[in-house]
Amino acid sequence: MSPHRALAAVFAAHGAVAGSLFTRIPWIQDSLDLSPGALGLALLCPPIGAFVGMPTASRLAYRFGSRAATRVLLALWCAGLAFPALAPSPAWLFVVFLLFGAAAGMSDVVMNAHAVVLERHLGRSIMSGLHGMWSVGSLAAGGLGALAASADIDARVHLGAVSIALLALGAAAGHGLLPDHAGIPGSGAPEHKPADTPQAPPRHFALPTRGILGIGLVGFCATFAEGASSNWSAVYLTEVADAGPGMAAAGYTVFMLCMAGMRLTGDRLIRRVGPVAAVRTGGIVAAAGGIVVVAARTPALAMAGFALIGLGLAVIVPLVFTTAGNVGATPGEGVAGVATITYLSGMIAPAVTGWLADTLGYPAAFALITGVIVLLPLLAPALRRPSPDARAPLAPKDHEEPVDRCLHA
Repeated sequence: MSPHRALAAVFAAHGAVAGSLFTRIPWIQDSLDLSPGALGLALLCPPIGAFVGMPTASRLAYRFGSRAATRVLLALWCAGLAFPALAPSPAWLFVVFLLFGAAAGMSDVVMNAHAVVLERHLGRSIMSGLHGMWSVGSLAAGGLGALAASADIDARVHLGAVSIALLALGAAAGHGLLPDHAGIPGSGAPEHKPADTPQAPPRHFALPTRGILGIGLVGFCATFAEGASSNWSAVYLTEVADAGPGMAAAGYTVFMLCMAGMRLTGDRLIRRVGPVAAVRTGGIVAAAGGIVVVAARTPALAMAGFALIGLGLAVIVPLVFTTAGNVGATPGEGVAGVATITYLSGMIAPAVTGWLADTLGYPAAFALITGVIVLLPLLAPALRRPSPDARAPLAPKDHEEPVDRCLHA
């Protein structure tokens, strides 16, 4: 298995954990007899755990190497899938979700940092496709979870079996990841870096630096619009476009499928036009989709608007991770810096959207969200490629066997 394919499998496994858990939240709620308010508090714990854990991940990647850190943290994330359904009380569920979120965020940081290193080795963009594989894993696992729920399979059995399967997939993929001694500056542990590329250890708690904040603002806007659309598209279709339950659920599915499909093919666009033009184009497409959503009063038109938002936003967050990984002191520190910003945005977007909708109405709320999207073309220059230096992409050496074949070759 080539390093590119192996890392794609890692992203798919990470997404499958999230997709599996989300489908069994109702079972967990019924099992523990949680009120909506208690469930809401419980669901705040994973992003809080991730927010706290992510700034420490770059130090682990530096100390042990991004390959080893990715393998271990992915294993913890996959193993953690089995535990929420086993929680004996709400208090234990809060603790489990906090640890679960920490494993999610830390593994997210190190695997994206490893992707930055692999991009340098290959000398071409691959991040969008990897995030597309995350979406594929999440959608596939979500579909399997829906079938398990409809068949009334106990969530402890379902999530335990999926956890074991994903642990096996992650272990197999981990063996194929790019070694830390592949000769790429900043790829892993300090003992592997070349003598002519001195590199200071990352901070123990890598909050965003001033250089990362501009890049993070792009990620904040994109993630805010994505979180608002994914969490509220079904409700919007129901309340504004008068859609039935099936059509409303289909609106969310269309949004996610458009985002996943664009991410799987987005690297070609990025290679052709560059990151700044890709963000500008995507922002314009997403803003057009927002305008359609605000104006829509029929299900078909609203679904078309959400589809455009998904298509437009798809490649922006992957580009944010790539750019941050290339300008940070190490890939892990740069990715951790923007990840804390994007996770914060993802945490507040659903709540802020709900408050705006309750105060101003759904169309006005999405008009303001469209205003956030309009900022993306203006902020796009923050993702301009850094000037060539020790962190510039490197092609495989002539005497080495090619590291990768295209995922669909």
